[in-house]
Parts: sequence; C-alpha cells; structure tokens
Amino acid sequence: MKFRIVIIIAIFGILAGCAPKESDIIRLPVGFIPNVQFAPLYVAIEKGFYEDEGLLVEMDYNMETDSVALVGAGELQFAVVSGEQVLLGRAQGLPVVYVMAWYQQFPVGVASLADQNITTPQDLRGKRVGIPGLYGASYIGFKALLNAGGLEEKDLTLDSIGFTQTEALADGLEDAAVVYISNEPNKLRAEGFDVNVIAVSDYLSLVANGLITSEEMIAKRPETVRAMVRATLKGIQYAAQHPDEAFAISEKYVENLANLSDEDKDVQRQVLADSIQLWQAELDGLSDPAAWENMQELLLQMELLTEPLDLTAAFTNGFLPE
Repeated sequence: MKFRIVIIIAIFGILAGCAPKESDIIRLPVGFIPNVQFAPLYVAIEKGFYEDEGLLVEMDYNMETDSVALVGAGELQFAVVSGEQVLLGRAQGLPVVYVMAWYQQFPVGVASLADQNITTPQDLRGKRVGIPGLYGASYIGFKALLNAGGLEEKDLTLDSIGFTQTEALADGLEDAAVVYISNEPNKLRAEGFDVNVIAVSDYLSLVANGLITSEEMIAKRPETVRAMVRATLKGIQYAAQHPDEAFAISEKYVENLANLSDEDKDVQRQVLADSIQLWQAELDGLSDPAAWENMQELLLQMELLTEPLDLTAAFTNGFLPE
C-alpha cells in the first residue's frame, strides 16, 4: 500500500510539473476588439508557439491605457501597446518597458476621397477632419502630419467622430479622416470609392505597436520575457508567410468573420495583407532608437511630456532572438 501511495504521489508530481504554472498563464491585452490584424497572436496560440515555450496565452481586449497601468502595477505580465503609451506611462512613474516591436511602420494616416484632392499634409488646411478622439495613436499620428505640413489644429476643423470614419467619408460628412491605413481605406475601396491616404510613416518614423512588460518581470523572470518575445515573433513570421492559413485561424477568434460574404472576406483579407506590409523588417522585433527620439520630441511638443525621459530605460532589443 505504501509503495502504491509513493508511486501515485510521484506520478502526481510529474503531472504537476508538466502543467502550466499559474504565473505562466498570460492574459494579453491588445487594446482593440477582435480583429484580423491580430492574426499573428491567434496563430501563435493555435500553432502552439506559446505552448512550446510553457506559456498559456489568453487574449484580452482592454483599452491601451488600462493595459499600461496594469503592467506597470504588476497585475499583468505583458500587453501590446503603441510606443507613445510607454513614454506617457513612464512619465507617470509606471515601470513599463517595450521589449519587441511588432509594427515597423506607424499604422496611422489620413484618408480622403480622391475628389477632395488631399494628397499632402498641407492640403488639410481649411478642411473638416474626423478623428476617433483626441487621444491614442490616432491623435499622435495626426499631430505628426500637422507638423509635417507646417499646420496647427486651428488651421482646420477637427471633429471627434469615434470609429465612424468610413461612414463619415462616404456620406460626405468629413473631408478627411484619421484612420488605420490598413483598415478603413480598404472598406471604402470595396464600396467603390477612390481613396487617397497620407501615411504618417512617409513623413516621420514613430514607435508603433509592440510588446511591453515590466521592469520587475525583466529583473525576476527574464526567461519568461524571452519566451514571450520568441513565440510572438514566430506568430508574426508565420502569419506573414502563410496569410491564408492565418486568416482561417482568425475566423475562430474574430466574431462573424467566418460568416461574412465573399466580398467582405476579400476586404478583410486585404486588411491582413496590408497589415503584413506594416510588420515587415530586416530584423523582426527590432526597435529603432531614432523612432523613439522622434516620438519623445513629438510628445514634448504636444506638452504631453514635460521633460525628456531616459529612453534607454523605455525600450530594449536585448530579448530578441540572436
């Protein structure tokens, strides 16, 4: 009897060792609703890239600023956020660190119907421009374009319209709208409109979406950080190389994606294809120090930062695979 008990205990111990530890269960906020643009994360989950690293990742769609605060407070281990949120968080004393760049090009721009003849930032003067709100990456990117055109907000009419850019342009309610360049322009083109897009990345390199963690995670659990980076990069690379499979995987995670008409699915496939172009880099995951400098300078100009930060503490390339 004792022998059997010892064996049972030993087997239980082995099974317990194989099961994910509680600290290895990752709730990953991405700051938006389920969307085909998150295909690399869905791929990394479904293809077992996270599981191979001993991680159990669950998607979360909280707001970006909440994610930064929760990571900084140690209540979350990781989040996907845009670069400006890292600097704004650190200015408030939140010890967050950007450890992997996902989007190599800032994904924001200004879209307009072609008959408006808005092709440069200078062309926005005197126009009515819709924007989701005066916050987040959309507002940061828009201010970068105004600077590039030598404009100020007073030189145009800026309307907060939420996420109704497609309808606002199609119905003629706005002359232009701040958009994610892989998203709304494709919807408008599918509806038969000719669209011009002014991309922020054509004028200024800024830090876009990437993976953040906390200083405490880096100090105490660097291998977990390294594993998370490694698995996420595998998802990005696999999705870029196998877009049809990535789209099919996304159907499991994005509500109603599988039930769309063929025409609407084609739009979403183009959204994914354009997103892939924004991810591409010579070295996946690499942060560009110049983009961080540009981002900080922009935030200082906007008076969202009151003084420069130590950028070497805000990001690191030290967790990228060799």
